[in-house]
Amino acid sequence: QLTMSLNSSTILNEENAQGAKRNTECLESLLETPSSFQDNPLQQLQLASQEVLEKAKKSGRSKCPRCNSSRMFYCYTCFVPVETVPTKEIPTVKLPLKIDIIKHPNETDGKSTAVHAKLLAPDDVTIYKYPCIPEYEEKRHEIALVFPGPNSVSVKDIAFHLQKYTKKGVCASDDDCSREPLLKQAKIEPEEKKNPKEGISSSRSEGTRLKKIIFIDSTWNQTNKIITDERLQGLLQIELKTRKTCFWRHQKGKPDTYLSTIEAIYYFLVDYHQEILKESYKGQYDNLLFFFSFMYTLIKDAKCCAGKE
Repeated sequence: QLTMSLNSSTILNEENAQGAKRNTECLESLLETPSSFQDNPLQQLQLASQEVLEKAKKSGRSKCPRCNSSRMFYCYTCFVPVETVPTKEIPTVKLPLKIDIIKHPNETDGKSTAVHAKLLAPDDVTIYKYPCIPEYEEKRHEIALVFPGPNSVSVKDIAFHLQKYTKKGVCASDDDCSREPLLKQAKIEPEEKKNPKEGISSSRSEGTRLKKIIFIDSTWNQTNKIITDERLQGLLQIELKTRKTCFWRHQKGKPDTYLSTIEAIYYFLVDYHQEILKESYKGQYDNLLFFFSFMYTLIKDAKCCAGKE
């Protein structure tokens, strides 16, 4: 949901009074930003140097090294930086679990922030274009879907609800039921039951059995086609209820807790790190907003310049 058109007039034509108001209201949404950061609510993020993006902005659009298309900063179809943005100068983020992003076929590539996740965490993020998505049925006891709904739970309750999903979901057949005692034993005796594939110590929360999280990349009016797909039924749903979007393309008529894709990924991981891994958050995932924060500043500056004119 992020366009790469940086022309000031184009940006300003797409902005409205509601969007300007939301940019102000989002000040408290990002890690309780203090008033001193009101000019830029993303300012306190611990980001890698964005000098490479500043240089690319001055030089203008450049070619994608794979498809030769003219792009700004990165190619949103090939998921790679353009020639003026050396890959080595782009930060990489290691995530605590795998992420699948399911993209609506009608979602405009150039408006999507999902590509940010793939660019910045290439080893842990996979983007699928609907209807070509994986079968999750056999893994639903270790997978969750971030999507608001009547049955959605908060991040802090993942461990409790995933355990219930395990008992209910894995026992769909007689063969599966043979595994239930092992899962119960893992809960009671965590030090004796480890999963070498996860590489996560047993001293962490039992909720770390979650191995993959799914996000839907779509306008909110188009999500019904994906969320009702039978391959996504039976998955634990997570809702991020306490965050407010800073996205400049927020859709009219939707609550400000409906986040852009990259915001949802970032906020989920911050909460997961603190609530499930039980570790102090020290900016480990801030670079997921490397492009987003830069774009936010560009658009804010463009609006300010237009206001002065």
